[in-house]
Amino acid sequence: MQIWVGLGNPGPRYALHRHNVGFMAVDTIAASHGFGPWKVRFQALASEGRIGTAKILLLKPQTFMNESGRSIGEAMRFFKLEPDAVTCLYDELDLDPFRVKVKTGGGAAGHNGIRSTTAHIGPDFRRVRLGIGHPGHKDKVTPYVLGPFAKAEMDALSDMLGAVAAEATWLAEGNDARFMSDVALRLRSD
Repeated sequence: MQIWVGLGNPGPRYALHRHNVGFMAVDTIAASHGFGPWKVRFQALASEGRIGTAKILLLKPQTFMNESGRSIGEAMRFFKLEPDAVTCLYDELDLDPFRVKVKTGGGAAGHNGIRSTTAHIGPDFRRVRLGIGHPGHKDKVTPYVLGPFAKAEMDALSDMLGAVAAEATWLAEGNDARFMSDVALRLRSD
């Protein structure tokens, strides 16, 4: 069992915010790979399914971003898993818009959802960083991440989410390099 967590804030008012791109990614993965219905579990919305031979629990914590780790820790303990079974998909200011990078471990880089996750399960989980770009000045960060994607960005957003879902088999197999490479190729060819 693997746990793939999309980070975001619950509720319709946050739905298209940049900070919710993690929720969007797991929604797209669930739809693309025929996962079961979303159910309330582990202080989250959870959906189970398979990608290739891997059994995966998708999670959308409903605790708000700053407490995401509570939900993730609860699910991890329930399934008796270690942090290396957890993958967080989330918005990354320090990546160009719609670039996708994967790494395991590291710091929070100011991301409260990652900070909370690290506080609850430690730093040794995989991170799928979904680039949203930086607004240019630190004073603009909060309204930027808590603001919606622009209409002009919707096609690129859709392409990125589709590429992540289409190449998710590589993530499930633990081939992060192939996942990043194939996502990048899809985004270049679109």
